[in-house]
Formats: sequence, C-alpha cells, structure tokens
Amino acid sequence: MSTTQTHHPLWVAYGPSGVVGSIRKDDEGYIVTMAGADSSLGAFPSMEIAKSALHAHMTPGSDWPQFREH
Repeated sequence: MSTTQTHHPLWVAYGPSGVVGSIRKDDEGYIVTMAGADSSLGAFPSMEIAKSALHAHMTPGSDWPQFREH
C-alpha cells in the first residue's frame, strides 16, 4: 500500500506586529484564514484576489502585508 501526499502551497502574511493570516492553495482555490480565526474567509479564484481579501479584513488603514511562501 502506498500513500500519496499532495503538497498544497501555503503563504503566510506578515504585518508590522507579526502574522496576520495565511493563504493556502487547494482544489477549491486559494483559502484565506486570518490569524486566530476559527474558520476561513472562503475560497478565492486567484492569489491576487485572495491577497486583497486578506488585506481587506485587516485593521482599516493597515499597510499591505508581506507574503512569504512556506
């Protein structure tokens, strides 16, 4: 019996005070989860839309976060 593992890329969003959220690619699209949240914001069709959704859920006036792939 063999096990196949699927790698789903993960990007972590960093603001001035640390991690603010993450974006994970899977079969549904790009899944956005804010740091400390119990559930995701949902699936988005592109990375750019996912990044914008994550930024839109940050504190108003926040600078654009830095995204790093993990």
